[in-house]
Amino acid sequence: MNQNIIIIKYNAGNIRSVDFALRRLGVNAEISDDPLKIRAADKVIFPGVGEASGTMEYLRKRGLDEVIKQLRQPVLGICLGMQLMCSYSEEGTADCLGIFDTGVLKFTSGKVPHMGWNALEGITGTLYEEINNGTYVYYVHSYYVPVTSDTVATSTYGVRFSASLQRENFYATQYHPEKSGRYGETILKNFLKL
Repeated sequence: MNQNIIIIKYNAGNIRSVDFALRRLGVNAEISDDPLKIRAADKVIFPGVGEASGTMEYLRKRGLDEVIKQLRQPVLGICLGMQLMCSYSEEGTADCLGIFDTGVLKFTSGKVPHMGWNALEGITGTLYEEINNGTYVYYVHSYYVPVTSDTVATSTYGVRFSASLQRENFYATQYHPEKSGRYGETILKNFLKL
């Protein structure tokens, strides 16, 4: 699979684990915050573990907020990356990228963060070829995206929430495919085949 894959470099915690997951699939991605390289990539991955308001400030200072919104190739947001693609987050009352027209809310029941394996339900779309309802994926998050018209998979933790979103060329997962075993690998492969 000879593609130019860029992982967006910023102050996020899971960039290396995404890179290692791609290497296991035989894909050498480049980690970069260079707008020209990001725009020229065949595919872009926007991962993240961190805090929303500080991360948005970091992206804005480097102009990466506008770069990400303007991308036309397939883009995959993971965890915080998905949340930052939404309109706003209750975490630090952050204005986000607005790719998905929904907010990000804090869990108000159950143990927070929601951490561990949870089943996918209501699966639709090309990211989920060869993945069935009931497949377990790995989560670590304190905030969630409600179910919207862009939701292509859900999970339940006190409330039903968006496990995955898709609009046009933008794909996103709240869970961590890079930590979700062989099913996570299948989801990453499906993204790379888009």
